[in-house]
Amino acid sequence: MTEPAPPHRQPEEGPRHGRLTARPATPVTRGATGMVPFTGPGGEPLALAYAPAGGEGPYRLVLLLHGAGGSARQGLDLLLPLADAHRLLLLAPQSTASSWDLIVEGFGPDVRRIDELLSTVFAAYPVDQVVAGGFSDGASYALSLGLTNGDLVGAVLAFSPGFAAPLVTHGRPRVFVSHGTDDRVLPVDVCSRRLVPRLHGLGYQVDYAEFTGGHEVPAEIRQRAVEWLTG
Repeated sequence: MTEPAPPHRQPEEGPRHGRLTARPATPVTRGATGMVPFTGPGGEPLALAYAPAGGEGPYRLVLLLHGAGGSARQGLDLLLPLADAHRLLLLAPQSTASSWDLIVEGFGPDVRRIDELLSTVFAAYPVDQVVAGGFSDGASYALSLGLTNGDLVGAVLAFSPGFAAPLVTHGRPRVFVSHGTDDRVLPVDVCSRRLVPRLHGLGYQVDYAEFTGGHEVPAEIRQRAVEWLTG
């Protein structure tokens, strides 16, 4: 009688699976408040951050992801008007290509960039909650990254997403989804109206907001999302 074969070894989960390793920790430096740019060795823009001044206690960090062909500033602007009132530390990366890696060729370069940015921010600011958010392609990426890293990300804000495609999942982040009924870029019928029931079926807590409008994020939707987040 032969011995049973050894258990199958699971592949290590890393950037190619969308996994983030950075975790909040006691800061070792004191980060600046206001608008904070991040640049690479050659001066290339990597991200923009915004840290509200004053207040007590740790921040809620919101990772904000721009749409296809967009910029870090466009990602930041999604919640910038609400950051001070709700003490949101905003971090908006610039994608390494025209859109996020998962959409272009699979998880990898953007996961590594985001992980490094998060490590830098965690070393400079006290953070006790992490949120992933985005618009359009950035919303699809926020959902995919958030569901992959639910052991770090406690909530996801997805404004007009197209899909969610995590390769692995961890944890159960709560999810806010919004979509315009007249969206001609990512039509609601084939996007959020299919996606939200699927997420419900998988056991995720989802708050879904449809609005009369197109491929956009109206001010009232931003306000509702932040009130849901902080409520």
